[in-house]
Amino acid sequence: MDSKPLTGGDAVAEAIRQINPAVMAAYPITPQTPIIEKFAQFVANGLVDTEFIRVESEHSALSATVGASAAGVRAMTATSSQGLALMWEILGAASGLRLPIVMPTPNRALSAPINIHCDHSDTMGARDQSWIQIFSETAQEAYEHTLLAVRISENKKVMLPSMIMQDGFNTTHNVENVIIHDDRKVRKFLGDYKPQNPLLDTNKPMTHGPFALQNYYFEMKKEQEDAILRAKDVYLKMGLELSKITGNSYELFEEYKTKDADTIFIVLNSTAGTVKAKIDDLRDRGEKVGVIKIKLYRPFPYMEMADALKSAKKVIVLDRSLSFGAVPPVCSDIKNALHGSKNRPEIISYVFGLGGKNIYEKDIEEAYFSVKNNKYDAHINYIGLGRR
Repeated sequence: MDSKPLTGGDAVAEAIRQINPAVMAAYPITPQTPIIEKFAQFVANGLVDTEFIRVESEHSALSATVGASAAGVRAMTATSSQGLALMWEILGAASGLRLPIVMPTPNRALSAPINIHCDHSDTMGARDQSWIQIFSETAQEAYEHTLLAVRISENKKVMLPSMIMQDGFNTTHNVENVIIHDDRKVRKFLGDYKPQNPLLDTNKPMTHGPFALQNYYFEMKKEQEDAILRAKDVYLKMGLELSKITGNSYELFEEYKTKDADTIFIVLNSTAGTVKAKIDDLRDRGEKVGVIKIKLYRPFPYMEMADALKSAKKVIVLDRSLSFGAVPPVCSDIKNALHGSKNRPEIISYVFGLGGKNIYEKDIEEAYFSVKNNKYDAHINYIGLGRR
């Protein structure tokens, strides 16, 4: 099995090639554009038989994808940042209609001001829209998570759409060695799409998008909640199946040197690599520190996270987005996970990297020793603020 140099965008395009959706509707937006550019080449070269729909906006992209999925075929799209914001009206429609759409969503800051670089404000804004959310540190993970998401979304116990995240430019445009697994094995893992209630099945007429008032709407939303909670176990089950092909593991979150750690960082996406490198250095200097990298963010693994943090004394949560006027998103989830714990550690919020501002190993070290020496703000701390 050989690896080849690919950007994160190209790696995800390879996953979509192997998925070979019946319909791909997309509109370009940085940093998602390389994904659909590469896949468009696959379409033009006849490597897939996908109907590629070039739409006039991201709102139209997801609308067309919803229509295709409701009709009864495997359908995909991709977007980022303002494109995801423009899709907002259709995000709830896709999940409310219980459509297993898979949408790679590289992370990019939201306007204004206009910024094309990475932070997580786009997908964090959509975290309550009943979409499964999976975060990826590397191009390899983004590729494999895209394949995994198909099986999770299409599972009869779930039937909900998925977003697969990777950091814009940091992962989407940087090149690393990626193993593209055997087409035959991957396609066997994916299987053929078997729609549950296709709109075009004339032998079984079905209403899609009905008008629901007080007598049914609440009950339908509760069914969505039950379904996304079931996605956690399906994620683990499908991950075990995929691991037989890839040799990689698909846990809810990755624990790195946490077993005896007094202080544990929490992080998403590519910054995990920077944190791991600094933890290796701090460990060599006798510091008991580790990191947890979250993979499955929605549904959030509250019980498992509480168990993983039960022996920690301090938890440093690194958020690459703000929740204006409230606790930052990931920190809020960690606080919820640990609410009621007998030996609840201190939870310290750090916000970093908004608009693509770099975070360095020295920043991780500074945050660690600030927390160790109890020199931090009780509400939110900022890394790199004011640095040009």
